[in-house]
Amino acid sequence: MDQRRIMDQRRRRTRGRRQSKRRRKRNLMLKIIFFIILLIGIVAALLLWRRYGGTKERADLDEYYGIENENQLAVIVDNQVLEPQGRLWEGKVYVEYSIVRDYINERFYWDSNENMLLYVLPNDIVSVGVGSKEYSVSKQKNSEDYVILKAEGSTAYIALDFVKQYSGMDFEIYDEPGRIVIGTETGDVNVAQVKRGTQVRYQGGVKSPVLTEVKKKDKVRVIEDEGDWKKVRTEDGFIGYIRKKNLKNETTEKVVRDYTEPEYTNISRDHIINMAWCNVTNYEANGGILELIAQTKGLNTISPTWFHVADTAGNIESIAGSDYVNYAHQAGIEVWAAIRDFDGGINSFEESYELLSHTSNRDNLINQLIAAALSSGIDGINVDFEKISTECGEHYIQFIRELSVKCRQNGLVLSVDNYVPQAYNQQYHRKEQGVFADYVIIMGYDEHYGGSPEAGSVASYEFVENGIAKTVEEVPANKVINAVPFFTRVWKETPKTEAELAASAGTDEAEYSTNVESTAYSMEEAQYVVSQAGAEITWDDKTKQNFATWEAEGSTYKVWLEDANSLQPRLQLMKDYGLAGTAAWRLGQETSDIWDVILQYTN
Repeated sequence: MDQRRIMDQRRRRTRGRRQSKRRRKRNLMLKIIFFIILLIGIVAALLLWRRYGGTKERADLDEYYGIENENQLAVIVDNQVLEPQGRLWEGKVYVEYSIVRDYINERFYWDSNENMLLYVLPNDIVSVGVGSKEYSVSKQKNSEDYVILKAEGSTAYIALDFVKQYSGMDFEIYDEPGRIVIGTETGDVNVAQVKRGTQVRYQGGVKSPVLTEVKKKDKVRVIEDEGDWKKVRTEDGFIGYIRKKNLKNETTEKVVRDYTEPEYTNISRDHIINMAWCNVTNYEANGGILELIAQTKGLNTISPTWFHVADTAGNIESIAGSDYVNYAHQAGIEVWAAIRDFDGGINSFEESYELLSHTSNRDNLINQLIAAALSSGIDGINVDFEKISTECGEHYIQFIRELSVKCRQNGLVLSVDNYVPQAYNQQYHRKEQGVFADYVIIMGYDEHYGGSPEAGSVASYEFVENGIAKTVEEVPANKVINAVPFFTRVWKETPKTEAELAASAGTDEAEYSTNVESTAYSMEEAQYVVSQAGAEITWDDKTKQNFATWEAEGSTYKVWLEDANSLQPRLQLMKDYGLAGTAAWRLGQETSDIWDVILQYTN
């Protein structure tokens, strides 16, 4: 009995030890599993943090603003970080000229040849020399308590306090890093309030470096949305990204600046302008004015080609005649004499640049023009400059500004001729012409010109309308005059030989399989050419012109006629767009029935 009890106890102890061992083993396994799960969780959390967690890395602000040395100040204009072309001299803030011109006020003009800064007002010209505290407004001397214009080599820097006198802008300067924050915007802008303290990052994303911190209730300018982020500008000039969830109360504010733009007054006639250019090649040709006028009806403005630029110093050649002006005035016709940068002493884009990029040359040209205008008794000056390169654009528009002051002072109408707007002729600054000139004229022709590689209309309806539509986007319609051609071109197409086709392979000429020539004719001459050829005339509704084509001696001839039928829809465009009037190149090339059509739209 005792033996059996002892055996049972042993068995129970053995079983208990086995169960305890199994429990310990199970607990160990659970601990191992838990540890593995915990380890996996930690690794996963680290991976998620690495992928989605925000970095505290700070952006290199000198690199962000482009600062390379301690003399530079970063420049922020509205919502753009520009080149660090700011300077601080004797407690005054200066900004490099091109930034002032391109981003603050385009009317500041720097003549690097003669070290002079200019600004054109309605009736005066402001001028400042390098290193001077003094400036002139026409002949009146003024001064500031700081140097207005400084130069480092050929680079000019303008004091922002001086710029502000003539511009709707404000600015503040900040440290670490040194930067100038300039505001020029007016009207409605989008703003928001910071909901909680957060970071402004270089790009949208928590891994992007931090530019700066913003506090709760700070106000930021909202530039645009980018997914879960908004591009913003802080008040102290950092442009970066904040998460949308950290912003609230997005709204619109109106920005008003304490600046009144000067009024650039213009001379405006109270009638529709009916103008034609008169091509005068020598002084004796002025005698034909009476005969030319007698052939017209309703003509109220004539522009004789009297003035030519003689050289790059700004001297002019004039064949103006006071008798011509008297005859025109007796017929109730104003005279707006043309000044041209071709057919005279200027023969290239480079020479036009040399002429206009020097203030002394422009002054000489303007003074001679005004003197010739006053001595001949004309009513206005018509500028026809056709050799203006992209590089010359800023000098050309400065010439127009300066000339406008003298014309305004002397009661002379200033009109400016322009090509139909295209991407390659934006340097003519039509919008700025619309401020300073009295009338902006579209030369609505030469769609297909003398050297054109293909035949076509000189002024198709679509071409003319596009020219008008694009011009009135920049210039008030009541200042715009659309010019029509009194000439047309007869085109001759001759198939290229195999040798010519082979020679043109791989060049721009390869797409053209014919050699093209053209001859310009007056309206009557063109109609005679068609009648002599016995060609049938048909109406082309796309160009809205009468069209004729014929074959002769292995060539194809084509002509899109300029006549009363083509003129009428173009004059209707003048009416539809509310333009100031019409003009024509050139007087004497029209048929007599043209004037009855023009009279219907200008009377």
